[in-house]
Amino acid sequence: MPAYRPEEIEKKWQAHWKAHHTFQAHNHSAKPKYYVLDMFPYPSGAGLHVGHPLGYIASDIVTRYKRLRGFNVLHPMGFDSFGLPAEQYAIQTGQHPALTTEKNIETYVQQLSSLGFSYDWSREVRTSDASYYKWTQWIFLKLFNSWYNLATNKAEPLTDLTARFAATGSEGIRAAGDDGDRLSFSAGQWQLFSEKQKLAAVLPYRLAYQQDTYVNWCPGLGTVLSNDEVKDGLSERGGYPVERRLMPQWNLRITAYADRLLQGLDQLDWPDAVKEMQRNWIGKSIGAEVTFPVQDHENAQIKVYTTRVDTIYGATFLVLAPEHELVDTLTTPEQRAAVDEYIAATKRRSERDRMTDVKAVSGVFTGAYALNPVNNEPVQIWLADYVLAGYGTGAVMAVPSGDQRDYLFAKHFDLPIPAISDAQKDLDQQADPTKEGRYINSGIINGLTYREATPKLIAFLEEKGLGKGKVNFRQRDAIFGRQRYWGEPIPIYYKDGTAYGIAEADLPLVLPEIDEYKPTESGEPPLGRAQNWLYKDKYPYELSTMPGWAGSSWYYLRYMDPTNEARFVSEEAEHYWGSVDLYMGGAEHATGHLLYARFWYLFLKDLGLVSSGEPFQKLINQGMILGRSNFVYRYGESDLFVTQRWPNEDGPGQAFSDAIIAQFGQQYYDENIATLANRTAFWKRYVDVILVDNDILDVAKFVETKEYKKAFPDLENPKFLLEDDGKYHCGFEIEKMSKSKYNVVNPNILIDKYGADALRLYEMFLGPLEQYKPWNTNGISGVSGFLKKLWRLFHPEDGDLAVTDEPATPAELKVLHRAIQKVQEDIEKFSFNTSVSLFMITVNELTALKCHKRTILEPLVLLVSPYAPHLAEELWQELDHAAGSISHAGYPEFREEYLVEDSVMYPLAINGKVREQMEFAAAATPAEIEAAVLASDFLAKHGEGKAAKKVIVVKGRMINVVV
Repeated sequence: MPAYRPEEIEKKWQAHWKAHHTFQAHNHSAKPKYYVLDMFPYPSGAGLHVGHPLGYIASDIVTRYKRLRGFNVLHPMGFDSFGLPAEQYAIQTGQHPALTTEKNIETYVQQLSSLGFSYDWSREVRTSDASYYKWTQWIFLKLFNSWYNLATNKAEPLTDLTARFAATGSEGIRAAGDDGDRLSFSAGQWQLFSEKQKLAAVLPYRLAYQQDTYVNWCPGLGTVLSNDEVKDGLSERGGYPVERRLMPQWNLRITAYADRLLQGLDQLDWPDAVKEMQRNWIGKSIGAEVTFPVQDHENAQIKVYTTRVDTIYGATFLVLAPEHELVDTLTTPEQRAAVDEYIAATKRRSERDRMTDVKAVSGVFTGAYALNPVNNEPVQIWLADYVLAGYGTGAVMAVPSGDQRDYLFAKHFDLPIPAISDAQKDLDQQADPTKEGRYINSGIINGLTYREATPKLIAFLEEKGLGKGKVNFRQRDAIFGRQRYWGEPIPIYYKDGTAYGIAEADLPLVLPEIDEYKPTESGEPPLGRAQNWLYKDKYPYELSTMPGWAGSSWYYLRYMDPTNEARFVSEEAEHYWGSVDLYMGGAEHATGHLLYARFWYLFLKDLGLVSSGEPFQKLINQGMILGRSNFVYRYGESDLFVTQRWPNEDGPGQAFSDAIIAQFGQQYYDENIATLANRTAFWKRYVDVILVDNDILDVAKFVETKEYKKAFPDLENPKFLLEDDGKYHCGFEIEKMSKSKYNVVNPNILIDKYGADALRLYEMFLGPLEQYKPWNTNGISGVSGFLKKLWRLFHPEDGDLAVTDEPATPAELKVLHRAIQKVQEDIEKFSFNTSVSLFMITVNELTALKCHKRTILEPLVLLVSPYAPHLAEELWQELDHAAGSISHAGYPEFREEYLVEDSVMYPLAINGKVREQMEFAAAATPAEIEAAVLASDFLAKHGEGKAAKKVIVVKGRMINVVV
């Protein structure tokens, strides 16, 4: 066979794998199971760049390795195909999002297949397929028809709850959620309720419920956005202004599972940073809920939650969220204009901005006062945007002597800052939250310690009916509605204004066709455009769709049984595959997808529909591959582009002038450069890295690009100041890959040039999987050279196959078994970069030994196959094995005896100072070694005529003669 040609080999084996379903997993097997999952990709129009496959390559290596180890491996792939980008494109072009999505998926499948990933494509799922989202809707209906029983600590069907209502009324029922929203009634009263009254009474118990909620509303996009989709008060997509607005929204009661979500983290093999992010997001705290009566407003009360009830005597003012329900009632006429102006400004800021901006101090006085419940002292009621309506009670008990944010607020508005502990220091400079010392200026707890004061205050508040001890969580219920078209329809219809779930037999509720994909003229979501879209031709459907995370919260379960029409996953398949053994994905999903998926799984477990404790047992966050951006530099307003070294000088200087004159002549310099007013201005611009090779710009191609013509419309015939080698050297920076930075490298280009196996190996070779790594296309040529060298072990000088059946030498066996041991250890530790280095060393050593023996090369092919599967398949077939059989061939057996050395080279020392070396048999005893050393001329040469007092032998390590 001729030289190694990856372009031929790789297409051959990709076609073979597809035709023979090589990687199809089975739900019935005597083999142990292993489930490897990649995070659900969204098929964007840009396709993959070289940074995206990093985690996919790593998971594929593990997948192929586990198959060699005898596991039945499930390694599926599908697409999170609902989303805002496709909808925005539809609004702009009128093209249905399904067409855009289908085209994007085709690109992704082609790119993923070209990289040789061993996916079981027979299990592919797409969240936008009605056959899939039928079951997303089904799970939503289960949530809608369930409540969380705190007595049993699990979700239960609402039919159980209503049966209890009918038998004993609402008394004694402990349910997750806000008791204040619920009615109190007897069994007799329940029986007298109308259907509508019963549904209204049940609503505050549902795990999926409607409630007026403050959301990030983006008028420009016509939809609600999550906090992650808002940056600096603008939508991440499109840059449209976002405001806080109170809207009726569907919510999922994830807060019911807060404690279980916390406890489950202890059982997971996840990065500590991810677990800590979830712990902080859930934010469990133990404290007290305290009621502050409002002065001159009968029955008006403000509830606050505090973890430091011991500081209540130091509460000199209250701070409410601008959205708090009592603001309108409390605001005095004198303060009305200021309050309205402040509320309007707050609406323009996202929750994220309000939470993270700790430097700016802003607020407005309502003109009203509350009464401190422990001493009846009046305290001012203020509004401030750092308090959020959706967190806790939307009100903060401000203790400026003990909290720095309250301290800064009090200083800014000249509010009192009384000390409450004899241990507080420097209150003229900052707050002191110490729990040490004893309380002062604190009424009934004066002289007590923190441990003594807290229970006493809680008991006092509970006795007076003004507070109670309470466990609280920072986490809020998850907003579940989006005012968009391209998403799962929520399976709800309305009768007389009351929400009903559609019958499960009527699923799926299919997304209807509409004429435009933007909100209606009256402000309804896009689904308001659907004609005659009614349940039973009678009742209007919910017009919001589900958020993007709905379908991705359970997709890993559908992979187990993707074509089942009767159930979301069969019991048999779910019991066999259990939970995901290895999940590969980004840490940016810690408080989004990873939390929601755990929530949905725990809910399904409560209903007896899944069998494991958690969905994902092991999680690995792959690092990011950073791009190498390149730049050109225009000198001032001239037509001259200079290379990267000139902008780094303090000024152009004489060397710069000389270089211009040398290349373009004195006349050009005098007419175009010497007269420039600003002699130090260099304008840096990105240049597409596709036009750059090793930081050298292809000048001719560059000036023909549309990017150049757009950036420099005034330049028709630019000049380029070259270096001594006659080339234009670009500047560079290492930063995130992005289309806007023109540093995105398309893997298709590298595959066409070097092959997929080279790209796979190179991405692993860049460094440890979890770390950020800079990309440099130039490095891939070295890995390509290694693969050619591996090929030549089988095809010397690129000739015919020259593998022999001669027995291996001890040196060859040592090289092989060292590789078997190390590669196995590396994959088990997910340390792939060190394996690639070892492969290179191994091939170099076998090349030096002129080894072409089957007993060495056949196991070597198996070792390499998870990393470079196409080349391995080709060589495996050439070694007379059935085509495509390497995946199930078995991992080579490591034999330690081949690594045992026959002899050991010992350093010899006199009084600890090494003088020379001496070789001994590996089996030599310390006594034999000592005798041999004393019998040699070592002491005569280095002992300065002194006799040996003793000889210390450290077996296998060194020998020290003490004189």
